[in-house]
Amino acid sequence: MSSIRKNPASSSVAISAANPARRRLTPADRERQIVEGAVTFFSEHGLDGQLRDLARQLGITHTLLYHYFPTKQALIERVYTEMFEGRWKPEWETLLDDKKLDVETKLTRFYSDYAKVILKSDWVRIFVFSGLNDRYITDRYFSMLREKFFPRMVRETRKYRGISSRGKPSARELELLVGLHGSIFYMGIRRWIYGQSFHDQGLVASDDNDESYIHDRVLAYLLSVDAVLKRHPAKRLPATSASKEISA
Repeated sequence: MSSIRKNPASSSVAISAANPARRRLTPADRERQIVEGAVTFFSEHGLDGQLRDLARQLGITHTLLYHYFPTKQALIERVYTEMFEGRWKPEWETLLDDKKLDVETKLTRFYSDYAKVILKSDWVRIFVFSGLNDRYITDRYFSMLREKFFPRMVRETRKYRGISSRGKPSARELELLVGLHGSIFYMGIRRWIYGQSFHDQGLVASDDNDESYIHDRVLAYLLSVDAVLKRHPAKRLPATSASKEISA
C-alpha cells in the first residue's frame, strides 16, 4: 500500500482558508459595529439586556465595549440619537409648511413616508421596550414631536376648518391629533409586537403600510375635527373648498 505524503504548503493554505485573519476595525468602524449591534440586541431583549451579553453576541470583550461606551446609558443615548432623532427627516417639516398643498395631501404624504421610515421592527420594539422601562427614549421622542410636529399639525388642522386662531390647542384637539398619530404607530405594533395582520393572506408585508390605508386614517381624522373645533372660540377664516366639502 502506498502512502500519500502531505504537502506542507497545501496544508498551510487549507488552514489559512479555514481560519481567515480577522480584519482589524478602525475605531469608527468598531463604534458603528457596537451601535448597530446594540440596536438589534435591545430590540430583541429589551433595554434591560445586559451589556456583557451584548459584547458576547458581538464577539468582543466586555472591556472593549466599555472603552467606547463607559455606561449603558451612554449607549442607549447613542441608540436614541441614531434611530429616533437620526431617522426624523427635516423634509417632513418643509412638506407640512408647504402652502401650495392642501391639508389632506400634506398629511397623507407625510404619514406615508413616516410609516416607511419608522414602522420597522427595531424602531417599534425599542420604543415599546422603553415605554415599559424608564421611558427615556419615549419621553425624548415625544418632546421632539411637541417641538417639531404637533404645532404644525394643530395649525394645519385649524386651517382645514378655516380657523385662524393661533391660541393654545384644547385638550380635545390634542387628543384627536394624538389619536391619528397613534393609529399610524399601531400599524407597526400590530405587525412587530402582536404579529398580526387582518389583510388578505396574499398581500406582501410591505402592503401593511400601503398609502391607501394611511389616507383612510387621515381622512377619518379630518372628518372628525368639526365635532371638536366647531365650538372653538376662534375666529373663522372665509370658507374654503375643503371646509365646504367636509360640511356637506
